[in-house]
Amino acid sequence: MNVLVVDDEAVARNAVAHVLRNAGWEVSTACNGIEALEVIESGHCQLVVCDREMPLMDGIELCHAVRQRRTGGYVYFLMLTSHDSPKDMIQGLGAGADDYIAKPFNPGELLMRVNTGRRIVALETRDLAVFMMAKLAESRDPDSGEHLERVRNYARSLAQQLYKKQEFASELDQCFIDLIYETSPLHDIGKVAIPDNILLKPGKLSDAEFGIMSGHTVEGAKTLQAALDQYPNARFLQMARDIAISHHEKFDGTGYPHGLAGEAIPLCGRIVAVADVYDALTSKRVYKDAYSHDVAKAIIVEGAGQHFDPRVVDAFLELESNFQTIRSRFADRLEVESCEESSGLVGSPSVTWSPVETQSCGHGW
Repeated sequence: MNVLVVDDEAVARNAVAHVLRNAGWEVSTACNGIEALEVIESGHCQLVVCDREMPLMDGIELCHAVRQRRTGGYVYFLMLTSHDSPKDMIQGLGAGADDYIAKPFNPGELLMRVNTGRRIVALETRDLAVFMMAKLAESRDPDSGEHLERVRNYARSLAQQLYKKQEFASELDQCFIDLIYETSPLHDIGKVAIPDNILLKPGKLSDAEFGIMSGHTVEGAKTLQAALDQYPNARFLQMARDIAISHHEKFDGTGYPHGLAGEAIPLCGRIVAVADVYDALTSKRVYKDAYSHDVAKAIIVEGAGQHFDPRVVDAFLELESNFQTIRSRFADRLEVESCEESSGLVGSPSVTWSPVETQSCGHGW
């Protein structure tokens, strides 16, 4: 996330910028409010550290001008000032400032307050985008809610298991685990662009229909990239886009849309691939009955090294009981009723299935 530092005094401006850059922040600078407003209007800055007293347009006027905008994302304002009386603080907060810090500033306090601003901006952007997009996907399928809950929990469990392995130390951290849980519900957002006669078809899709269905990966990535263009530093949008475009790629390079193979497929996509296929196999769909955990497990194991990253499959095998618990916790109501009526015979392990059928069955998984 880029921080804009605004101060007409070069020494003060450079001192703030130096502290932030040393802490790993990307920093832009401006000499006055008018110059700063141009940077903010460009859409590449959502966090501003601004001096209160400046010529041409002071910090109060800048903050007020930004708050009067009717477009663009939220901009967090941290006001730097040597005037820290209650009256001055009330004036600044009334203009729309989010926080105050006194001059001369303490570097540790500055970093703490800037980090607070980042969390607030990230949450505001993330919650809005995920909520809107998930609701959009849900509107096409009233039963999608539990599917999304299961997939996000499966994906988080797999990420947590892989986090324990040294070979993933450079790719996985707690932030990754949190993000895959938050963003995996958007993996099929592109299906809003698929016609109902294909999306809800009760049976195998033709080659032409499958071509249209497979386009949901590209459509989803386009939707998320459009949001990312507005918020280029939003890591959660980057992961959501990567999941949408890559969760149907296969480890051996035979997947879609780009035929990526091995580690060229983003790790988040490789994780969600296992989570999504497991849920598709164990859930009733318009084109298939639900299969048991044992059948789903056999298909996933057979697909290791072909459809799936073998290391993710190993993690899945280590988490069998966890997957079954999640499946039970977020079971679809109609499936529970169906299982009760059939005395638990849905998805008998005696059913056979080949890996090829996970695609030829027709609905993109």
